Amino acid sequence: MSVLKIGNWIQHIPKDWMLKLVSLGIAIVLWYFVGGEDIVNKNVMVPVEVINLPRDLVISNQFKKEIEVSISGPRSLVLDIGNQGLSRQVDLAEATPGTMVLENSNDVINVPRGVKVLRIQPKSVILSLDKMIQKQFQVEPVTVGVLAPDFILKEIRMEPDSISITGPQTVLSQYDVLRTKPIDITGMRGSTQIQIPLELDQAIVDLIGATTITADLDIAVETVQKKISNLLVEVKKNGLLQRVSPATVSITVALPKTLIRNKVDLHTLFSVTAVAEKNDGQMQVKVVPVREFENPIRVLRIEPQVVTLIEEAGKEQPAAEVPAEE
Repeated sequence: MSVLKIGNWIQHIPKDWMLKLVSLGIAIVLWYFVGGEDIVNKNVMVPVEVINLPRDLVISNQFKKEIEVSISGPRSLVLDIGNQGLSRQVDLAEATPGTMVLENSNDVINVPRGVKVLRIQPKSVILSLDKMIQKQFQVEPVTVGVLAPDFILKEIRMEPDSISITGPQTVLSQYDVLRTKPIDITGMRGSTQIQIPLELDQAIVDLIGATTITADLDIAVETVQKKISNLLVEVKKNGLLQRVSPATVSITVALPKTLIRNKVDLHTLFSVTAVAEKNDGQMQVKVVPVREFENPIRVLRIEPQVVTLIEEAGKEQPAAEVPAEE
């Protein structure tokens, strides 16, 4: 048959039959490259992808981030499935606070043509949606142990003393304060600064991570207040003792407890003097410890605070010495 005759024959074939012949040819090629391959099954892990989550909502539960998908199809397509970027998308654009149960039907995974989804495990994805809030928590120190004898813990300053946390309302509403892990103060004798972790439940750790704060411990000697009476006021002028009125004063002091326990004579601990601030005979009483102590003594009150210098008539005149010469 000549080329001319073949051409004439093709021209007489209806157009719909031409389309059928082309489709048949494509089908034969596909069958050769795809349909002729072995059909295999495979289990693949597909990530759960949450999209369009409203800004004022948060997922408050721990849900499975991957699901297991069983697929079937030609070997070449199944082996290449890992490069297809498959995911189980969860669109939360219309979500409201509460619990959502999303069924994992076979059609939720968009697989390539020729591949079939046989099964998905688990059968559903459960999400708990909660309102997102911000809450301020005070940080409270926790101590264990006992200080050295006669020492007291006056104050613990925390840095920071409060922490702001953003998270699910149902989670944050369960807590009022954040506490430190126990701070062992056993045998301490002075102020110190330490780094201490917070004692956090896992729900809070998931929001802010493991957190360490600074604790400043103000430790001081335990003191007692004592009133000491009849302390002699010593005033000297030109090296000579002067008389003042009243001659004695009382003081109230804060003393380390150890001095009281050791029964120290408290009158020997202080020097009591008076100084004139004006030329009116009035003198201001000054009380100071006679020496430095390891734990300072504080003078809280002096009674009276002012004494009067008594000028003795004729004390410095020669005539006052005449009777002695006789």
